[in-house]
Amino acid sequence: MGILNLTPDSFYAPSRGDLRLLRSGADIIDIGAVSTRPGAAPVSLEEEWRRLEPVLRMLEPGLCFSIDTTRAEIVRRTYELAGPFIVNDISAGEDDPDMLPTVGKLGLEYIAMHKRGNPQTMDALTGYDDVVAELRRYFTDFAARAEHAGIRSWILDPGLGFAKTPAQCFEIIDRLEELRMEGHPILIGAADKRFTGGRTEEVHLRALHHGADILRVHDVKRARHTVRLFEDKSLAE
Repeated sequence: MGILNLTPDSFYAPSRGDLRLLRSGADIIDIGAVSTRPGAAPVSLEEEWRRLEPVLRMLEPGLCFSIDTTRAEIVRRTYELAGPFIVNDISAGEDDPDMLPTVGKLGLEYIAMHKRGNPQTMDALTGYDDVVAELRRYFTDFAARAEHAGIRSWILDPGLGFAKTPAQCFEIIDRLEELRMEGHPILIGAADKRFTGGRTEEVHLRALHHGADILRVHDVKRARHTVRLFEDKSLAE
């Protein structure tokens, strides 16, 4: 999953609105118009749509893409303009009570991520007795909410860096198998986050080893090389 940021303040400058990513070889293009990094300022619905709409009109037919949003109205507008896509919601439906019913009604695939608080508060909300056990309970509860809303296909994202310390992020990666839920792929968003210490591809390889199904990345070429290394090593074993 290649990241296409439509935000002016993304810390990874090459992904800011670079439409070449649409032809980079990513299996999914994740398009986001609101920054969720720690300390990021809120963005209005209309500003989010102003950033998204022109790019959506440029998408080639058949492109597999996701929209990184917490707003049901953005989901409805995107669907009306561009047809089916994947909803990537960092709040797992908690920020907008209309999100899950909307996704279920439209029959869209959904990515549910775990977080606490918001970009202004999440760094102070890292207290867990057992972070992996809490994530397991969270997604078990989410499965029931998704079923109630009519969502049949969803992907699990443990939310690395969102109200998790570096040590907790690595613990989640090393215990990823404990989060496995039948029929629900696991997405890992580790690319260039603070806890990686600049060693993104090492972290990607570690995540693949423990069962990650999808890598959300900035540098698609490097990530594809990492996936090939993992697959070659797996075949050799």
